[in-house]
Amino acid sequence: MSIKYDLNPATEQETAVLEQQEDLLKIVLFNDEVNSFDWVISSLIEVCEHSAEQAEQCAILTHYKGKCVVKSGAYADLEPRCTNLLERGLSAEIM
Repeated sequence: MSIKYDLNPATEQETAVLEQQEDLLKIVLFNDEVNSFDWVISSLIEVCEHSAEQAEQCAILTHYKGKCVVKSGAYADLEPRCTNLLERGLSAEIM
């Protein structure tokens, strides 16, 4: 009786990528009736390091869809960014 092992490097790489993706968290920005588009856009540029175009698109998506993922990454990177958004009066949460 022989046992076969799958030592396919592609499978190992796919597994590593999936594990890394599972570790990523997201900052979700929620729509509110308080903050202006300009304030949201400038906050995303400063806090999340968005380009002007990316920040504008996120602001529009947040307005029309009710929420938008504005940043992905490790918790250590996201936590201070999310806190900064909250301090600016925006509604955001790490998920």
